[in-house]
Amino acid sequence: MNEQLNLYGKNFNSRLLVGTALYPSPAIMRESVEASGAEIITLSLRRQSPEQQQGKMIWDYIRESGCQLLPNTAGCRTPREVIALAEMSREIFQTDWLKLEVIGDDYNLQPDPYGLIEAARELVKRGFKVLPYCTDDLVVCRRLLDVGCEVLMPWGAPIGTGQGLLNKYNLQTLRERLPDVPLIIDAGIGAPSQAAEAMEMGFDAVLLNTAIAKAQNPVVMAQSFRLAVEAGRSAHAAGLMVKRQTASPSTPTLDMPFWQQSSSKALQD
Repeated sequence: MNEQLNLYGKNFNSRLLVGTALYPSPAIMRESVEASGAEIITLSLRRQSPEQQQGKMIWDYIRESGCQLLPNTAGCRTPREVIALAEMSREIFQTDWLKLEVIGDDYNLQPDPYGLIEAARELVKRGFKVLPYCTDDLVVCRRLLDVGCEVLMPWGAPIGTGQGLLNKYNLQTLRERLPDVPLIIDAGIGAPSQAAEAMEMGFDAVLLNTAIAKAQNPVVMAQSFRLAVEAGRSAHAAGLMVKRQTASPSTPTLDMPFWQQSSSKALQD
């Protein structure tokens, strides 16, 4: 149950990944990240440039924290945009790790499967450690593995919706058909119970941002998610009971109740 999370040859104790956007202030962001226990932090170069004051404060904290930085290509819509931003990100942040996002629809921010695979192929060739944000489509996930991705991050629901795991059948299929691939639920998680459910299903980690950043108390919510992920992982390792269609008594009944047995024995004596 205490097995570490291994991504691209690096081990992590925490299975909760968190973002750095949307917080009321950099100070609250810092406290929340610390409360979450996360060891991998995402950062958007496009939205939080180190050249900007707030972005610089966040970047300085990440360097001081010792956490693994996971820059993302949020806002990109074509492979060309992604590759240009990725190279800029690698130069500024000095890391080959990259959360790959190629958005195909502005309404629900659904990833573009064709652009995603094309961008992933080129980024892997350039030496990036690519963690693609994708849908729960098994065929698309296999294609991403074929081009060299070692980790997949399927969505639970569209980004920022807080709807949880909308298509549990597809997600369970991914887990069963790709048993040896690290799978991280990315996007759509809105409550600690949803994160725990993902971990109970056998997913390796959960990545989220809005659910913590937009909570009334982000710091306490971050701690709640940490505990939920740990509980879900532990429950999966322990082995959940098999669901049944009919009731089954939790306490077996044999003969008469024990208190009646005691009274009957006393009368006989």
